[in-house]
Amino acid sequence: MKILVCVKRVVDYNVKIRVKPDGTGVDLTNVKMSMNPFDEIAVEEAIRQKEKGGVEEIVAVSIGPAQAQETLRTALAMGADRGVLVKAEGVVEPLAVAKILKGVVEAEAPDLVILGKQAIDDDCNQTGQMLAGLLGWSQGTFASRLELADGRADVTREVDGGLQTVELKLPAIVTTDLRLNEPRYASLPNIMKAKKKPLEEKSPADYGVDIAPRLEVLKTVEPEKRKAGIRVGSVDELIGKLKTEAGVL
Repeated sequence: MKILVCVKRVVDYNVKIRVKPDGTGVDLTNVKMSMNPFDEIAVEEAIRQKEKGGVEEIVAVSIGPAQAQETLRTALAMGADRGVLVKAEGVVEPLAVAKILKGVVEAEAPDLVILGKQAIDDDCNQTGQMLAGLLGWSQGTFASRLELADGRADVTREVDGGLQTVELKLPAIVTTDLRLNEPRYASLPNIMKAKKKPLEEKSPADYGVDIAPRLEVLKTVEPEKRKAGIRVGSVDELIGKLKTEAGVL
């Protein structure tokens, strides 16, 4: 069995986002970048499935600038076998990403594709579902548990009412939620080994995909700062303010 795992280079989750003064986007100058946390969970799950046996190869793929090689090397250091970087500058919208991944899937012929449910930079939560639609594959989204056996995948997924378990016939798409696992840290020996693992570079044109944006961002602004709270002297005063000032009762 071969697993394809998708990773994205994003602003590190510990970084406080700053908007450019002219409102044209987020300021990325000297900003720490790292692997999308949900994609780290996807890589970890692929490795765990390989450790259980039955998985021969894990291929990590990323779509982004040349610096995304660092993100792929992190995946290789964690335990992926080889990487594919589809070099693309600027913003690549979810549909374009899904179309590129469709091309990668057709070239690699994996049995399972695992990717994070969403990226923390745009929070779109669209790529996995779009990829499943383009391929005509079954999908299990928001996975909190994954079991592979006998050509199928049992996925326990988090839904509004609790947990739902679905049985998918492989090949399939799985998107990961936070409670699926806790990603490992790459050891120094594995980091050194990752430098020698194969990493192939491609372009969107290799898969016949036009990545020109379909959406135009007019302006980017920071959210309003939260106003300071006030102290009330009694429950009656609190209820009164909720009724008359906040209008929530």
